[in-house]
Amino acid sequence: KNATDDAISLFSNINAKDEIIMQPYEEYVAKFNLAFITLLQIAPTVNSVNDLPSEEEELEFIKAFRELMRLKNVMATFTEFDFADLSMEEQSFEDYKSKYLDLYDKAKSHNQIEKVSILNDVDFELELIHRDEINVAYILKLLAKLKNATAEEQEQQKKAILEMMAGDAKMRSKRELIERFIQENLPKIEDSDDISDEFENFWGKERILALDKLSQEENLNAEKLQEVIGTYMFTEKKPLRDEVIGMMNTRPSLKERKTVAERVTDKILGFVETFINGITRP
Repeated sequence: KNATDDAISLFSNINAKDEIIMQPYEEYVAKFNLAFITLLQIAPTVNSVNDLPSEEEELEFIKAFRELMRLKNVMATFTEFDFADLSMEEQSFEDYKSKYLDLYDKAKSHNQIEKVSILNDVDFELELIHRDEINVAYILKLLAKLKNATAEEQEQQKKAILEMMAGDAKMRSKRELIERFIQENLPKIEDSDDISDEFENFWGKERILALDKLSQEENLNAEKLQEVIGTYMFTEKKPLRDEVIGMMNTRPSLKERKTVAERVTDKILGFVETFINGITRP
């Protein structure tokens, strides 16, 4: 009973768990297949998500795929769960999930540029995207295996690694940089044992460039910016508005203060998410 309650709490999040009675596995399969039909009515193919004509349609897609994730995560608590039982292929699920995360990124970018959007207030429930932990150390271990693979195998494995990152909420912000490391730096590394050190050098340089860009874009005092980031990492509490304003070389007007502070805070959190979170040595 406790295991079932925990599974419901972690994986489904459909209703309060005291209102949920676990139904037979077959019923969830049927519900999932019906929900898949609903999704196809909104976006018949994965690429058609890119062509949804308005944010209203995008919102409908988000709701439809979110329901699929909820149902899939409930089914995953059954020992007999098998994707082959579903009318949707597992790869298709992963591909649609990538589009779902694209819309999440879009909503985040709207918040940063203060653009009004109906997606701003959507709960994407990223906790539903539950999978084995993928971090940079894990990716580097996979890259080390590439060195001894054939050219064809290397391309297949590179593609798989990039798709894996695209489907992981925490790794998506790192994907572009890691892809550049794979394309530009990896071919020059002769010994797979050196990959970790070379990546650390690459990542350190990119982190410094990103920090400089942030301080210049927002006209921030570089030393104070590093202090605020260090405090945030230690306390895990978002910087206070006054702390953010205190970093600025030119203080915004009282009218602009709230929106400017929120924008800078979002950029700081994004920097930490990209360059610091999930970065551990193998």
